[in-house]
Amino acid sequence: MDERAHRQPEPPGGVHSTPLVRGLAVWGPGVLVMLADTDAGNVVTAAQSGALWGYRLLGPLLLLIPMLYLVQELTVRLGVHTGRGHAELIRLRYGLGWALVAVAGLAVAAIGSLVTEMTGVAGIGELFGVSRSLTLPLAAAAILAIVGSGSYRRVERAAIVIGLFELAFFAVAWSARPSLAQIGRDAIRMPFDDRAFLWMVAAIIGATFNPWMVFYQQSATVDKGLQSRDLGHARVDTAIGAVLTQCLTGAVLIAGAATFFYGAEPGRLASVGDVSRALTPTLGVFAGKVVFGAGVLGASMVAAIVASLALAWGIGELFGYQRTLERHPFAAGWFYGAYALLVGGAAFAVWGSSDLVGLNIAAQVLNAFLMPLVVGFLVALAARALPEASRLRGPRLALTIAVCALVSGIGVIGGIAGLL
Repeated sequence: MDERAHRQPEPPGGVHSTPLVRGLAVWGPGVLVMLADTDAGNVVTAAQSGALWGYRLLGPLLLLIPMLYLVQELTVRLGVHTGRGHAELIRLRYGLGWALVAVAGLAVAAIGSLVTEMTGVAGIGELFGVSRSLTLPLAAAAILAIVGSGSYRRVERAAIVIGLFELAFFAVAWSARPSLAQIGRDAIRMPFDDRAFLWMVAAIIGATFNPWMVFYQQSATVDKGLQSRDLGHARVDTAIGAVLTQCLTGAVLIAGAATFFYGAEPGRLASVGDVSRALTPTLGVFAGKVVFGAGVLGASMVAAIVASLALAWGIGELFGYQRTLERHPFAAGWFYGAYALLVGGAAFAVWGSSDLVGLNIAAQVLNAFLMPLVVGFLVALAARALPEASRLRGPRLALTIAVCALVSGIGVIGGIAGLL
């Protein structure tokens, strides 16, 4: 049964919008969540993968595109057909206890994301000679100010513009002139018996599948008022975002491999700023720093806000608050106080770390450990909460479970192997 009857939002583009205007108005959540996914954690993990293992992880990274689309398309379908956010739907279907478990996982992922974005801010600051003692408090204050003001609409509009800086990575990959023969040789030489390689595989998987992406896109789909007839446009929005984020990440990996593994530079990144050296051959030293810094810093801030909004929506849905960008739970003093502590804690953890790259990659592996919980709830809801005609069932359900179990299993095994 369609559960949308509990709310009647205004359709995107307005009540009397034309099909073209409505189609364009649907776009946004899919591309935005993917741009937020191409954050400091993604960029640094991809660059380190290329620096340490050449092109070996390029194939697995691109092979994750179908599953990334599969996961995020399910969130869109659930939002469109049920009219409920992810945490809200779990609470209604499985009870408050399981919803608490899901939101706890979201909170852990959001905290890990805040740490990741702070490493990006600190690294870019140090690239320009600015101490993290200055950049981290400024970043924390900016995040709290934006979150406290409820300025999410402006952040959403700015995300596409910020993403344009990341397009420079395509030029970098092209200028690196990667050897197709070498890519082919690396593709068949996968050292799965090496624990360090498995750790990096887990980091790549965790960087691709941030748990807050599921919560954000489903709630954003509902908040935007998308309906069944918008599903096609929303799927295209999601597909373009999935391809774009993985190709951007792949471009960084190619540049990292060409510069650090097959080039003259050292084979391991010692700092976040080391990644900018891959831009130098194409854009020059100063321009390379500026473009890399703007892209990573902007994406980091957007990712921090999107993860924060996902956490806000999740907690609000858990306790039955009315869904809106401007109200609960950020209007609640207890939540804002707790969130301020989390932001401050993330900044302090990064301030005291001597290895920002290692801390960044560890945060991505944490996402890999959380992945079975997130996709497990998602597939269960798609099999039970959707209307009969749109429900996952039969061979498609079996294939979805098999793919999700395989990728989640590889991520968890890689993470455990790296810890041992």
